Amino acid sequence: MSHRILFVCLGNICRSPAAEGVFRARAPHHSSDSAGTAGWHVGNPPYGPMQEAALARGIALSDLRARQFTAEDFHRFDLIIGMDANNIADIEGLRPEGNDTPVRLLTDFAPHLGADHVPDPYYTRDFDGALDLIEAAVDGLDEHLGG
Repeated sequence: MSHRILFVCLGNICRSPAAEGVFRARAPHHSSDSAGTAGWHVGNPPYGPMQEAALARGIALSDLRARQFTAEDFHRFDLIIGMDANNIADIEGLRPEGNDTPVRLLTDFAPHLGADHVPDPYYTRDFDGALDLIEAAVDGLDEHLGG
């Protein structure tokens, strides 16, 4: 069974496009997209240093473009995944009345790591650390989905 998964972070230029790229590579039997809760970077490609770190792992992100999360996404996806508690709160703030699309933290799928969020490498500059978390959680997500 194929699922439609949406990965969401703040600006859609680091964490969520990286998660989309990793998920695309590791779980091609599902469809995925990414978005940001803020609209600052709409139309822009992922942040250069994130693209470089992902490409070093064989994950190309250059074809992705940032877009802003909308309430319509609750109807377009089977599962919406945020990178941190602020993303989750912003996502839930747009939930249409009566909609029951699940919203989860990405790190929920890698509990063995003991992380409660994926730190934003735009600020931390730890692109490899973010990718380590994302890769482990994406593997857990694929397993959760019956990968």
